[in-house]
Amino acid sequence: MSRDPASDQLNNYKKSVKDPPTLLTANGAPIANKKASQTVGPRGPLLLQDFVYLDEMSHFDRERIPERVVHAKGAGAFGYFEVTHDITKYCKAKIFSNIGKKTPLAVRFSTVGGESGSADTVRDPRGFAVKFYTEEGIWDLVGNNTPIFFIKDPLFFPSFIHTQKRNPVTHLKDADMFWDFITLRPETTHQVMILFSDRGIPDGHRHMNGYGSHTFKLINDKNEMVYCKFHYKTDQKIQNLFQDKADQLASSDPDYSIRDLYNAIASDNYPSWTFYIQVMTASQAESFRWNPFDLTKVWPHAEFPLIPVGKIVLNKNPENYFTDVEQAAFDPAHMVPGIEPSPDKMLQGRLFAYGDTHRHRLGPNHLQLAVNCPYKMMPTINYQRDGFMAVNNQGGAPNYFPNSFGGPEECPGVTSPAYHVSGDVDRHEPVNEDDYSQATDLWRKVLKPDERDRLVSNVVGHLKNASSFIAERAVRNFSNVDVELGRRLTEGLRKNGVHVNALGKTANL
Repeated sequence: MSRDPASDQLNNYKKSVKDPPTLLTANGAPIANKKASQTVGPRGPLLLQDFVYLDEMSHFDRERIPERVVHAKGAGAFGYFEVTHDITKYCKAKIFSNIGKKTPLAVRFSTVGGESGSADTVRDPRGFAVKFYTEEGIWDLVGNNTPIFFIKDPLFFPSFIHTQKRNPVTHLKDADMFWDFITLRPETTHQVMILFSDRGIPDGHRHMNGYGSHTFKLINDKNEMVYCKFHYKTDQKIQNLFQDKADQLASSDPDYSIRDLYNAIASDNYPSWTFYIQVMTASQAESFRWNPFDLTKVWPHAEFPLIPVGKIVLNKNPENYFTDVEQAAFDPAHMVPGIEPSPDKMLQGRLFAYGDTHRHRLGPNHLQLAVNCPYKMMPTINYQRDGFMAVNNQGGAPNYFPNSFGGPEECPGVTSPAYHVSGDVDRHEPVNEDDYSQATDLWRKVLKPDERDRLVSNVVGHLKNASSFIAERAVRNFSNVDVELGRRLTEGLRKNGVHVNALGKTANL
């Protein structure tokens, strides 16, 4: 019977092995018998001297590393980025230095809220993280399949993620938690509408776009600066799953997206994305009609058109999932000369959070792991030493700076241009922010009639499980997007036994 490449992985491996290798312990000693533990007589007890057993069990007890707090379920692949258009007038990063240049990369796709064993076809944003192995070091572009996010201040991030996880008492997903937070923070409206639209459940990882989402800075070789957003558009065309099909796959093939990606690459059907940037000058940013560093809003393409840059191609599956995907650590703080952070508050918060979680999950030397290591393109040269799993401890080189013994020296050529900041130090909450107009445009100008029908159905199907006063608040919130949307949600909730009236009161029928 014909089987797909993922199902046939072990058979394909068997074909590659001429003679089975000798079975060894972790310290390299051959094992004579792996079929039984050492015991006193055939009925036991076991002997403490049985190193084969102790070696096996002590490693087994430690096989799992802490699961990612978010983005726990994911798939990965390797490939390359190829420059197709010249953007050196905007950016001096060597990855963009000439047309035709190829840079190796790794990509990890993921869902956000679920655990490692959750289904691939849940309604959830998708992570789309790219690790570029450049000659100037690692550049991690850590984004999602949407150009925006739910919140604009990182102080809310732990609370927001808690609402996507499990109730600490019941250990169940909780509609009240989700909708209570969402309806108390109107800036979430735009992303919530995308989440409950067709794009809330991509048809596998190959058929969705990716975005750096945040605003970044690009610096050219004249130390001139522009602000930038990164986009990567799928060449396979956007495809999404409707709720009923997604529910079916969640039970019949919960690893649908991982399987689809693996089989496509194994069949030489290499997925690709076209890479673009948007640019905005400092003067444009200063006078723009809303905060251009607000992660809940897009930059209008009519004003800031997409500029083509290159192509991302995935042509290699992981050799081992744990080594190449589970241990992969993406960090927005990993940038290269020519690419810098902007005042985007959410980006600023992530610059600390990601590295901190990797040090907790993988240890202080996680960048020495092969999948994360920048030294594929450059040597190991710094003053960091020791700690757990210090594989490359830099021999006899000095571990302090400055020194007189040939240690690595500074590189003034990559100095960032100075820029001026000013303002009162305070906890500044956004005021007079427009949290609805882009959501209104999505509803009125982007979604087709049948897509609006499904968005209403998807919201009602989830919102009906929340407490009635929260459902009322949600309807009022969506009515600020469009009165018709509020009316249709009201009708849908009534049909499902939740009465929402014009006076802002609800009752379960």
